[in-house]
Amino acid sequence: MEKSSSSIVLLLLGVALISVALISHFILLESSYWGISSIIVGLSLSLIGGYKLRQEVTGTFRAQRVEILLTTIGLLGIIITVGYLSHQFSFRLDMTKERTHSLSEQTVKMLQRLDKPVHIIFFHDAMMRETTDLYQLMASYTNRVTVEFLDPMVNPAQARMRGIEYAGTAVMESEGRTVRVNGPTEIDIANGILRVSQAKQQTLCFLEGHAESDPFSLEHHDHFEAPGGNGHSHGLDTKVVLHERHGMGKARNGLESMNYKVRSVRLLDFKQNIDTCAVLIVAGPQMSLRPRELKVIENFIENGGNALFMLDPFIQTGLEPLIEKLGVILDDTLIIDEASHFWTDISAPAVTNYNRHVITEGLPLTFFMGSRSLSPTNKPVPGSSVRPIINSSKRSYAETNKQKAEFQLGVDKPGPNTIMVVVVRSPNYIAPTELTNSQKDITPEIPSLEITKKSRIARIGDSDFATNSFFHILGNGNLFFNTVNYLSAQENLIGIEPKTYDLPRVNLTNRQMKGTFFLSIIFVPGMLALIGIAVWWRQR
Repeated sequence: MEKSSSSIVLLLLGVALISVALISHFILLESSYWGISSIIVGLSLSLIGGYKLRQEVTGTFRAQRVEILLTTIGLLGIIITVGYLSHQFSFRLDMTKERTHSLSEQTVKMLQRLDKPVHIIFFHDAMMRETTDLYQLMASYTNRVTVEFLDPMVNPAQARMRGIEYAGTAVMESEGRTVRVNGPTEIDIANGILRVSQAKQQTLCFLEGHAESDPFSLEHHDHFEAPGGNGHSHGLDTKVVLHERHGMGKARNGLESMNYKVRSVRLLDFKQNIDTCAVLIVAGPQMSLRPRELKVIENFIENGGNALFMLDPFIQTGLEPLIEKLGVILDDTLIIDEASHFWTDISAPAVTNYNRHVITEGLPLTFFMGSRSLSPTNKPVPGSSVRPIINSSKRSYAETNKQKAEFQLGVDKPGPNTIMVVVVRSPNYIAPTELTNSQKDITPEIPSLEITKKSRIARIGDSDFATNSFFHILGNGNLFFNTVNYLSAQENLIGIEPKTYDLPRVNLTNRQMKGTFFLSIIFVPGMLALIGIAVWWRQR
């Protein structure tokens, strides 16, 4: 027994010396006399200890060879059984915080809402295992998506017949339509499935030419600066800086992933036509539109066009009379909300409670980095149904002074103030010219757009919420997507949003920040101090 113990000690000591020498070499990245000596001594001790233990080890294996054989056979049986079951019944467990290896909830909803079959032929090679798994994962959520995997090197005839030149290309087919997808990401594949399953691809037109937010730019924080160059601001006393426009590239990427086609339009260009636009998006112009542009937009809405107006406070765009004809007044104000705002900016109202509407269904907190208030016209506009869906808190007010935030009774508008409204225009009404004399006495004529086709118009008092700086935070991106989908009559896409990867951070409203500070800094330490004093007093 003592001989066996000494042999084990020698063996362990030799292994320890070798390990220390190797670890030192990998850390220091250099060889030394001490390290080489340690390896030599360690190998010697290990050989001596192993040689002395050889007889005992051999005897043990001879005495227990039947037991070892049975144990080995049992382990092999378990491994084979587990492998067979895992092949027959797949199971995935994604333990990453960002759910990197799982489909987003929005993509799953899209797959489950498919109403047409989609067959996918993916030409791949052995190095595209992750993309192959992604196609299989998508097909597992619906029986309307089938996937076939081919290697262009093994099946050259199939590749030539479909015009495939290299691996990594997927051919998607649905009811005679064919779409090719070369991208390996979830957004690329989901975009292809949507495009091939829908017979029509709608076009979204972003107005440009007035320093609007650029849908083809990924710029952040670049269009408003605080006075004196002391940082970025969206609220009071700001000025416009003439350099790269604030981007909406994140919003545009998401729209394209939902099978929309996005393009920019300049209405002063006689060659450009917006009649084919499913939605006209006006994203924060910083100067007035020309009369011809206003006339084009008016004709577009008269002919049943849908529009999204995101107009920032204290900026005259020329759209005010047109929007008033729809039943909404653009107040020349800035909403101040001391009760519920984003971080420490009281001019950035944060909203958690919404009026009931399909756009706001299941919508998390949204915030607006400087928003003007909206008001209904004194008299309702025939044929236009105006519905407020987002309001600031009761303790907010609409400030008319551009320089300071101080509520003045009779001048500023007390809250709650409307941030977003939706207007539905219906042709089913009696036009003012068709009213009888007795009806005209009761209902005087109100200037309004002539309604020939049904249309939808959304009006938001801020455009910054949908820009790259704030689009991915909380519910801002969802609000923008849901609004566009509602305006384009694509409610089946509402809530579908591509996954974005951003640095983890905590975003709190002012009230939540104060509550967190009180609980963590004052309440919990205070309670522990009181408990400690009570214990000390009792033991004293």
